[in-house]
Amino acid sequence: MKKYDVIILTDKRYVNPEKLDSYIQNILDEDNYVKVALENQGLKAIRLSWDDATFDWSTTKYVLFRSTWDYFDRFPEFSTWLNTVSNQTTLLNSEKIIRWNIDKHYLQDLQQNGVHICESYFIEKETQFTLEELSQKYNLTEFVLKPCVSGAARHTYKINSKNITEYETVFSGLITNEAMIIQPFQYKIVEKGEISLMVMNGKFTHAVLKVAKPGDFRVQDDFGGSVYNYIPTKEEIAFAENAVKACVELPIYARVDIFTDNNGKLAIAELELIEPELWFRNYPAAADELAKGIKQLINKNEKVI
Repeated sequence: MKKYDVIILTDKRYVNPEKLDSYIQNILDEDNYVKVALENQGLKAIRLSWDDATFDWSTTKYVLFRSTWDYFDRFPEFSTWLNTVSNQTTLLNSEKIIRWNIDKHYLQDLQQNGVHICESYFIEKETQFTLEELSQKYNLTEFVLKPCVSGAARHTYKINSKNITEYETVFSGLITNEAMIIQPFQYKIVEKGEISLMVMNGKFTHAVLKVAKPGDFRVQDDFGGSVYNYIPTKEEIAFAENAVKACVELPIYARVDIFTDNNGKLAIAELELIEPELWFRNYPAAADELAKGIKQLINKNEKVI
């Protein structure tokens, strides 16, 4: 018998934070919406840091990734943990999905499965090209550079003919250790924003619109971006649900970030399957949908047993 049904994963900074600000309070509230929803389904759930060395992970049926927002800064350690814990319990989303989604090369898989992504060029580790050479090769006058494994806009830079020389040293240092992705700057993200559609168990639940602050291009609230409730069109909902269906396997939750590209077409910005903010505080019923999906998994597995 398992002691717990679900462990909700966070990182150790948010287990028992001594100082509460609005940012940390949102994290606590978001995780609590999930915990309450799971308990309303009759499931026993607790919240722990993913790197809690004192916990026996084999004592829970499922482990649900939520606010593990330090994993990309500690990736070697996190990867080892994944290998170990995936053999002791079931991860949601699965280890297979996580390893696929961590690296932005997944965008190529989506494209091959019929999901439109914006124009993207993958620059593999240890390439000898300079940024200037790459900009000429791909005919780019203004573009965004970012790592293939990243989060929270880490090493994300807007580059043009005026500042490209300044970033050559940064780029040469990064490309020595990791693959990068280059994308033409998407002007409509600045004009219209980026839409995040939440999908639980393959079905759309709610959406928000993220808008960069004046003078910036990053929509994350970490950089002063604003978030608004948003009612998507039928086309946007269908696009998001189809993107989730095109994944390596169906995730139990997803956040599909989309925008209108420079050619006027809906495109994937990111498909977040590991630990995305899901804005349950804007639509608590989505947490209930997630909990129902987990309860269905538990019931299905118990019938098999």
